[in-house]
Amino acid sequence: MRPDQIQPELYEQQLQDKQVALAELMADLSLPEMEVYGSQSSHYRMRAEFRIWHEGDDLYYAMFDSADPRTPIRTDQFLAASSLINDLMPKLIDAVRDVPVLRHKLFQVDFLTTTTGEALISLLYHKPIDEEWNLAAQGLDAAFPACHFIGRSRKKKQILTRDFVMETLTVHGQKFHYQQVENSFTQPNAGISEKMLEWALDVTENASGDLLEMYCGNGNFSIPLARRFDRVVATEISKVSVNSAQLNIAINGMQNIQVVKMASEDVSAALNGDIELPKTLVQAGVSELSPSVVLVDPPRAGLDDATVELVRKIDAILYISCNPETLKSNLETLSSTHEVVRYAMFDQFPYTHHVETGVYLQRKVQL
Repeated sequence: MRPDQIQPELYEQQLQDKQVALAELMADLSLPEMEVYGSQSSHYRMRAEFRIWHEGDDLYYAMFDSADPRTPIRTDQFLAASSLINDLMPKLIDAVRDVPVLRHKLFQVDFLTTTTGEALISLLYHKPIDEEWNLAAQGLDAAFPACHFIGRSRKKKQILTRDFVMETLTVHGQKFHYQQVENSFTQPNAGISEKMLEWALDVTENASGDLLEMYCGNGNFSIPLARRFDRVVATEISKVSVNSAQLNIAINGMQNIQVVKMASEDVSAALNGDIELPKTLVQAGVSELSPSVVLVDPPRAGLDDATVELVRKIDAILYISCNPETLKSNLETLSSTHEVVRYAMFDQFPYTHHVETGVYLQRKVQL
């Protein structure tokens, strides 16, 4: 995304255009009325990555157009990024400009911020970072007390204080706390993330029994939804995300969630009876689980065939999608057993063609 593509005065039109495009894509499916959740028109991204461009004595943040990837676009401020990122951008450049060991071979800066004013800043180098860099970076740590710094070079990661921030999201007036680790998946738009969580709670308002969740990440959905169910078993393949999920479950005081590190394909194979139930699922109590709802939040490829067959066995399906095209394909398969009763579009990525979509399906009544 180029900086000049962010035009808040045109936001409502681009939101409407996305709504029309999604409606056209899904036109041949039987869906209820679309619920549309718009974003802030600026300062909505809690994370951002910038190249660092060196010109003589000057250096600045740069972005690139995919049509011309060799020409840097100077980016002193970035309207899409959080107010905190925009505040930190010039201050960080000023802090490293006259410190040779911090400036030399610096080629990228990554920001991760929170709604509560915390920031994690990663400095990436085309040179080895060493003890000299570490000593100089401690000056940054002192100058930016609300920030945590990481240095990265080839096969080297230097953490000055810690490699995560603690985010707080407010969902229907209740606060939930999440560890977000550098380079792990988190929703970039905190405001839309809160709306997605509220929507998920609304559509499952009358749910009970147990919840099976696949692709749980750091527990983003698991933790607020746990109060709806007797037990939650959530699965995730990323070790970093599993560790964060377990921490987040503890700090939010949830007692009824079990997280299992396992790929969705293996979970589906086990629960479909294609392979023996692994010990980790047995220990999590899956053999006694009786899910009334399954929550899936898959990658862009959507659900594989085995997972589709698994979820169609469960009465209600809460499906969060980052790719409407694969969602459509999965819905076409699921339509023989389930019907969509709630349908929402979330503008997680303004000024791009990307949308997040949520659907809630219930088993069809057999006449």
